[in-house]
Amino acid sequence: MMASLKESLAGPGFVILNAIRVLNIIAFLDIIAACAVMLVKISLLDSFFFFEAATHVMVAGVSIFLIVSELPFFRGYFDHNWPLLGQDSGFITLAAAMMILGVSVLGNLNTPATSQESLGLAFWRIVVSAGILTMVMSVINLITSFVFADRDLGVTARHVRVYGAVAPQKVVSRAGSHRSLHLSFKREETLPTYTPKSPARRQSSMRSMTRFPLKISGPVNMNDAASSKYSRDSSSVAMPNPAHHPAMTSGHV
Repeated sequence: MMASLKESLAGPGFVILNAIRVLNIIAFLDIIAACAVMLVKISLLDSFFFFEAATHVMVAGVSIFLIVSELPFFRGYFDHNWPLLGQDSGFITLAAAMMILGVSVLGNLNTPATSQESLGLAFWRIVVSAGILTMVMSVINLITSFVFADRDLGVTARHVRVYGAVAPQKVVSRAGSHRSLHLSFKREETLPTYTPKSPARRQSSMRSMTRFPLKISGPVNMNDAASSKYSRDSSSVAMPNPAHHPAMTSGHV
């Protein structure tokens, strides 16, 4: 029943999650504006103002990075280098980062330099709204990460935000393609590797191949009938008559 309920929420979840994405970007832009206000209104009375300014710059930089992760760009980069912000992960990491940023922004209001009298009512409201909105959106992202996810099918809330009602089919097809790609890589890695042999090893292998056992038979019997007639005693062979030689018959002698 829960699986059918989550499948029915996949269609409306596409609209809901994309609306939440817009609110997330607005919250991050509000944090950047609050950091700019506090950076301009920073107190120069103490010599450690540089570190306070660096803190505001880092918070603004993290907000810009999270805005880029929410945009439909560089998905391959985040899937490979930042998997907790990629498509195969939910919004838990994003919610934790937003909660930390919201608490950090509101914590800066506990100084005289960032009080309502020092900042002014308009700038003070920007800082307060940035912290409260970010913390509220953190809780919303955490809830939606569990509501629109289906662990049995491997579908996350980010999948629903991108694919909508067809998210289960897309996830299954992607899993099949990744599995075939992994098997192909594994098959290529199991192929044997051939290394060229050094000349010394090649000579030693050829020398070992030429070493084969030789079968030495016994002495040959000279009286054996199977032996050649040329191997017998030559005493029985008659010498030819030299009178029949052509030199003798031609009369030159």
